[in-house]
Amino acid sequence: MSRKIVLGLSGGVDSAVSARLLREQGYEVYGLFMDVGLGGAEDAQRVADALSIPLYLARQDEAFEREVCTYFQHEYQHARTPNPCIVCNRQVKFRLLCNYADEIGAEQIATGHYARIGRDAQGRALLMRARSPKDQSYMLANLPRTVLERCVFPLGEAVDKEAVRVLARESAIPVAEKKDSMDICFIPDGDWAGWLARRGAALPEGNFVDENGKVLGRHLGLHRYTVGQRKGLGIASTGRLFVRELRPETNEVVLSLDDVYQKEITVSQVNLCAPEYAAHGCFPCQVRVRYSKRCDPAEVELTAAGARVVFEQAVRAPAAGQFAVFYDGDIVIGGGFID
Repeated sequence: MSRKIVLGLSGGVDSAVSARLLREQGYEVYGLFMDVGLGGAEDAQRVADALSIPLYLARQDEAFEREVCTYFQHEYQHARTPNPCIVCNRQVKFRLLCNYADEIGAEQIATGHYARIGRDAQGRALLMRARSPKDQSYMLANLPRTVLERCVFPLGEAVDKEAVRVLARESAIPVAEKKDSMDICFIPDGDWAGWLARRGAALPEGNFVDENGKVLGRHLGLHRYTVGQRKGLGIASTGRLFVRELRPETNEVVLSLDDVYQKEITVSQVNLCAPEYAAHGCFPCQVRVRYSKRCDPAEVELTAAGARVVFEQAVRAPAAGQFAVFYDGDIVIGGGFID
């Protein structure tokens, strides 16, 4: 008997190959394209036609503006480093997938993310790293377990992106050679400062200062800098300068000759994908403080406000606003936004 599943079909190669793999596994695949006004629907339709699956186009530009773009603007205006994919996955994309699945009577949903779903001894869903170096479990760590229980990630066992493209070519999928999407889909040129300026949200110029308050020069607006940054500062110095701190209350960027390392951080809005791992309120784990391959050993203590993270060795430049994700080996325990 066929099993209904809703697949987020973006028009890219990852979701297209996911559709093929799901069909091979006996699923009755229903494609869903999330239209936020950035194009891509034509490629999604070409993929759906090539694989003979139905495609539903869902307008989500208002929700995307409200939940993602406004958040992105707000974070930069408050000297924080946003992570729009983390927010979009929870607030828009996976919510839409679940709602459409409920409408058509599908129990499961799927995307082309590189991640895996495992099961513990009690049959509970576990979000896990992918086999591929392209692992995207970090981007999914803010999803509640109720959503993860419904998820299928067909690319979780893929060796790498090139192996996925080979499958696309073998299946004559029309987007087999399509380039990967940009990190920030709604700013394809990567110029977030220009994007903010066009929205009338650019921050004013101010002073670069050292740790003692001495003025070193002028900066172009707090939104153009992040903790640990060393390029593009435009300040002459006898040594390499790093952004140590952003001070929105005085509109200052603090520079230092010393690189930025922290032994301890706090996080808020904690989401626990596997709450049983944190049942005692304090647990050892490995922590990613940004979307990268690096994990650092730490002790996490849950608090009323979120969690306190103490690293075995100081980590470089954890930025306020980014998401810190807790791992037990391949298993995602959860995460929270860095304060």
